[in-house]
Amino acid sequence: MELKYILESLLFSAQKPMSVKELRELLASAATAEEADETAKPFKKIKDDDVTAALEELAREHEIATRSYRLACVAGAWQFVTQPEFAPWLKALVGVKNRPTRLSQAALETLAIIAYRQPVTRAEVEQVRGVNIDGTMQTILERGLVVQSGRAEVVGRPALYSTTPLFLEYFGLRGLEDLPAADELRRIPVERPPAPVTADAGLATVPPEQLQLNEEASMPKAEVPDSPAEPSEPPPTAS
Repeated sequence: MELKYILESLLFSAQKPMSVKELRELLASAATAEEADETAKPFKKIKDDDVTAALEELAREHEIATRSYRLACVAGAWQFVTQPEFAPWLKALVGVKNRPTRLSQAALETLAIIAYRQPVTRAEVEQVRGVNIDGTMQTILERGLVVQSGRAEVVGRPALYSTTPLFLEYFGLRGLEDLPAADELRRIPVERPPAPVTADAGLATVPPEQLQLNEEASMPKAEVPDSPAEPSEPPPTAS
């Protein structure tokens, strides 16, 4: 039994997209079941790379076959999807769902900056765009396309933002590596605030009085001019 056909049967019967990890766990579960068939046991310890390779081969076969559907990986999960040209008949079958309003140009630009430079602070995005993004940021946060992913190690500890799996689904991307090349966007310099002054890595901030003492100790000391030498007695004159 070939692995790719086992995976094809699982994805064909699944009610949702499935990740490589979920597929691998299903293969292991089938191999360890009490009534496990002998054909299932060889796939008990299958590796993620083997599952991925089988899925990619299966996707190529479906693409070559030019059927009405294809195997696609979106946001890290695999699923069968119909080809876009069959949309009119599918709409007649399942109806047309109300889709959320399209993103504005400002939202798309903000998303692009976050996607290529993540994790990134709001201030850094505004430096690149050159405008305030408060309203735009609120929109993409509410849509679940962006999420707060941490805090920057700079003064004030501003929030960092990154894209979500829903962002990949919205744009039909397998992963961030599928984003179009945008070297120019990555090369735009962004100035970060200075990091907090600390006594040592991982320690608390230096107290102000200690910081002042450190600054005074590091300042160059003023040179004190040498005292003028005492004049020597004049040599005796000949009488």
